Amino acid sequence: MPAPKSVDPTASLAALLGARIRRLRRAKGWSQTELAAKGATSQGRLAQMELGRETPSQTVCQLLDQALDADGELLALWAHIERTPYPDWSRAFMRYEQRATRMRKYMAATVPGLLQTESYVRTLLTAARPSVGGALESLVRARLERRLLLTGESPPYFWAILDEAVLRRPIGPPEVMREQLTYLLHMQETERVSLQVLPFSAGVHPALGGSVTVLSFDRRPDVAYLESSHSGELVDDPEAAAGYGLAFDQLHAQALSPHASAAMIRNVLEGPYGVTRVSRRRRRSVAQEQLQQHAGWRLRRGPRRPARPGSDT
Repeated sequence: MPAPKSVDPTASLAALLGARIRRLRRAKGWSQTELAAKGATSQGRLAQMELGRETPSQTVCQLLDQALDADGELLALWAHIERTPYPDWSRAFMRYEQRATRMRKYMAATVPGLLQTESYVRTLLTAARPSVGGALESLVRARLERRLLLTGESPPYFWAILDEAVLRRPIGPPEVMREQLTYLLHMQETERVSLQVLPFSAGVHPALGGSVTVLSFDRRPDVAYLESSHSGELVDDPEAAAGYGLAFDQLHAQALSPHASAAMIRNVLEGPYGVTRVSRRRRRSVAQEQLQQHAGWRLRRGPRRPARPGSDT
């Protein structure tokens, strides 16, 4: 049997929580399978938790805390992780993101974080984190501040391929989706943003496993980032990252052209979300409203350095 992988508890709060779970489990003399059964999770997910690669839900963490007689210590660590605007597994990616000259994204379920409106962010985070409570405003603010990456000086070239499900799955009431899709149409008209839609009719494709981002740089190989709603994996091995770049090229070939993609977005707006016509003036108006909201966040926070803040959910 191979030796268990080591985890550095100083690497992140998630790693500290994982190391603590592993130590308490071993003190009980339990296997991962035995503890997983008591924590209402699977052995595979528990293994990822112990390595700091996945954070348990509050319910699972509470069950683990009780089973391991941790006296609330695990729940306290979990609360610290939840209060952090960006989870540990996304921060390394964001450091790369700040230096990228080109960003290619395939989004399977939601609009990319860098293109989300405030109402969309708020609705999405409320659903994704039911226990968010008072931390919601700081999470919304952090997500909106990341949009500086595309609106500041020397932004990267941003190329996103959206699964058709991103357009058709309602996130909140119709007005939230109307505003969000209108904002997408506006951003598509900017010089360094390109949007394509991968229609359901494309069938099987290389990214059925979930969302993927490929970052390109001036003086280093590409890196890739694989993300789900509660976890992420940075792929910085050049050969492996190049494979994801090839997958993205195949997605590009299967997706609608930018012009046809804009037409599909407008069709969705005119259908389920009840918009008769979205003029360029309206798109500019929505974009201006978003910029004003963003300026309001910054004024309430006070002056800040123009450095790009450090994922997408």
